[in-house]
Amino acid sequence: MIKHLVIKNYALIENLEMEPSSHLNVITGETGAGKSIMLGALGLLLGNRADTKSLFDQERKCLIEAVFDIKEYDLKRLFDDADLDYENECIVRREIGANGKSRAFVNDTPVNLEVLRNLGNRLVDIHSQNETLNLADGNFQLGVIDQFAESTELRKKYRASFNEYLKSKKTLEDLLKNEGDLKKEFDFNSFQLKELTEAELDDTDLESLQSKLEVLENAGEIKLKFGQATQILDESEYSVSQNLSQLLNELKSIKDYSSEYNQLYERLYSSYLELDDITKEISNLDGRIEVNEEELQLTGERVDLLQRLLQKHQVNTITELISIRDEIQNSVSQVENLDEEISNTEKETEVLYQKAIEIGQKLSEQRQKSFSKLEKKLVGLLSNLGMADSQIEINRSESELSSTGLDSISILFSANKGISPQPLKNVASGGEFSRLMFCIKYVLAEKTALPTMIFDEIDTGVSGEIALKMIQMMKQMSTNHQVISISHLPQFAAGGDAHYFVYKDNSADRSISKIKRLSADERIESIAKMISGDNITESALESARELLAN
Repeated sequence: MIKHLVIKNYALIENLEMEPSSHLNVITGETGAGKSIMLGALGLLLGNRADTKSLFDQERKCLIEAVFDIKEYDLKRLFDDADLDYENECIVRREIGANGKSRAFVNDTPVNLEVLRNLGNRLVDIHSQNETLNLADGNFQLGVIDQFAESTELRKKYRASFNEYLKSKKTLEDLLKNEGDLKKEFDFNSFQLKELTEAELDDTDLESLQSKLEVLENAGEIKLKFGQATQILDESEYSVSQNLSQLLNELKSIKDYSSEYNQLYERLYSSYLELDDITKEISNLDGRIEVNEEELQLTGERVDLLQRLLQKHQVNTITELISIRDEIQNSVSQVENLDEEISNTEKETEVLYQKAIEIGQKLSEQRQKSFSKLEKKLVGLLSNLGMADSQIEINRSESELSSTGLDSISILFSANKGISPQPLKNVASGGEFSRLMFCIKYVLAEKTALPTMIFDEIDTGVSGEIALKMIQMMKQMSTNHQVISISHLPQFAAGGDAHYFVYKDNSADRSISKIKRLSADERIESIAKMISGDNITESALESARELLAN
């Protein structure tokens, strides 16, 4: 329920605040004073799209904020799903900047319009002329049936099952659609997979193979050079090693005469040791080199194969080739297992279809059990509102499996004796539609926990005794729901627990809409004015007192 509402800089409203009663609130005022403007502002708060043209002052931002008491309405899961902090008092705020940018907040957390709409649908039910037109829509009528039959949860369960079926069906359709293309590519992919698999790519180092190939290709020259190096270093009569050893002996005898001589000797000795190590390393490498034409051929062929595969698949590394091989393997495996996968998906889809059918049939049975009760209830209420010859029939035909179930529902209506009920889009005047919608709202109010119900001129086309009966029904609804009714009838104005009056303040250069809660005396005067016009008569005042006394 709305505890506090603030509207700033919207349309004709510069600054408006109200704290509605928790029961029945009636809002009256002159035509054009701004009653419906409040609904427009509230619509923005509930997720409607914004327009900067609606700003009162184009240089300032528009602010609409409401505090809702939601502790009785089981909304915590909705808040959790939207990742919002839950509190018993919920603050919803909408801001529209002068630049046209719109922002929305729930408990000071920014939210998008979808979240705002989902929450708004649970906080407020606004009845307007547009919604009356929705009454002719089949899906709207089906929603009415589900609320009255208390089958909303079963419908959610069905919808979840139906969505699972659709998902599986889509998977099956995609498999069948791609089956031909996949099988066409199978032979080509199998050839490529065979080629890549036989290349034994795993743990292959192309750079090492290329280095090995270069050594094998030049093995003869390498052995020749190593032999010549060994001859110079160690095996000739005047080898480097022998000459260096002789040089060490010559310096050894004088190294102790000076630290500088000793350092020179140590450096020469280090060079001797390093040269000896190099000589041994050359000998070792020379021993490992052999001219092997067979290994040369095999290594060359492998390097050529790998380079050809890299070029063929337009990649630069063996790692990339392995990724391509694995992708082709998946594609080939998919085709190899395709028939089995299609068969399994067909079975799964059929199981899910039957599950949806089963839940849909239960949903249909629960709906149909409510038809007679709803028909009688609505006919009785319409009769009480001056439509004694009204007839209501709920026509149901079985439909294909759909998002709403197995039912095609149509509420048939006739307001006149001797005329058989017809689809709502073909019958009923505006006033009759309004009364029918009001009766539906009245019935559903007993079945749903909706914090606030707002009626925008639901009294269209009614007056006198009928208006009194409608306001009595509305008062009954307000025992469990906060109700706000925008009206032009004195009977409605007198029936509210709180009476708000919307008026234009023309004292400044620009007209401004304002609202105030009327005192007891002000209510009498306002209602009398609604009865007799600007020239209030004593009889009008008396009639106003009588209405307020009822």
